[in-house]
Amino acid sequence: MSRLQVTLACGPYDRTEALRNGVVRPEAIDLVYVPVQSPPELFARMVHKMSFDAAEMSTSLYLQLRSRGDLPLVALPIFPSRMFRHGYVFIHAASGISQPADLAGKRIGVQEYHQTAGVWIRGILARDYGVDFSGVSWFEGGVNAPRKPDPAIDLRPEGPLDITFVGTDVCLDELLASGRIDAYLGARTPRSFGTNPAVRRLFDDPRAEERAWFQRTGVFPMMHTLVVREELLARHPWIAESLYKAFEEAKRWCLQQMRFSGASRYTLPWLQADLEEIDELFGGDPWPYGLEPNRAGLETLAAFLSEQRFLPEPPAIDELFVPLVVANE
Repeated sequence: MSRLQVTLACGPYDRTEALRNGVVRPEAIDLVYVPVQSPPELFARMVHKMSFDAAEMSTSLYLQLRSRGDLPLVALPIFPSRMFRHGYVFIHAASGISQPADLAGKRIGVQEYHQTAGVWIRGILARDYGVDFSGVSWFEGGVNAPRKPDPAIDLRPEGPLDITFVGTDVCLDELLASGRIDAYLGARTPRSFGTNPAVRRLFDDPRAEERAWFQRTGVFPMMHTLVVREELLARHPWIAESLYKAFEEAKRWCLQQMRFSGASRYTLPWLQADLEEIDELFGGDPWPYGLEPNRAGLETLAAFLSEQRFLPEPPAIDELFVPLVVANE
């Protein structure tokens, strides 16, 4: 059996390093790994042009488009990007915001309203802190540089929404730093944070909030999943397990390298303390793949998409991910 060439576009992560450098090779696949640093660029290239056989994809975008029948891609339960998001809510000092509930009725910036990070943040703030977003004026645009709108990706919920695209000559960081918006939430840190004293985080100790969230829910929010072209998977169904096992092996290799104690592999002064926290909080594997270990998180995200009116009801998670037959599933 000749090896099948598969192009894979994904971020240049430590957990996929072994796939990039060939330490791990998927069964019967010659993998062409295309590292793409910018998630919006990667998603757009896949949605508009189907540029790759498999690719990292916004989990929110995937759940919406696939549920609507608008996407000839299907996901594997692999989540290359995760991030706790309590630390990604920023406010201007003159906004009158001192606690989460004060966000109600304010002017809030967001890179893309549908963005997975934004969906998670709004859902957590509404559910856990009682924030009412119904009267918010939303401002959408690039965070640290202007961006152009993309109608195919800039999805909108059903019903009324007060949202303004800020244009292609200004970015949200400028608006926040000058007080023209009261707050910003999303996936990127605004450039003015740390240099402009008027820009600060909503939560003084976001890590404590995030630990408490995880201990209460068991959910480490997944930002991105991995999608494969549906027609390719129909012709070669075996590649689902092949890719899944390779991602698992690459992650194990990464964690082994990280734990070498003779010298720190990463530029993190307290890496060993962080590893001890990983063992304590996550049982040694902070990045689980597979459907069952991530069911609670996926169902939470699906519920948030419904509550925020992107979907009429939470989608059935089992219908949106390829079923796998592997020993560790």
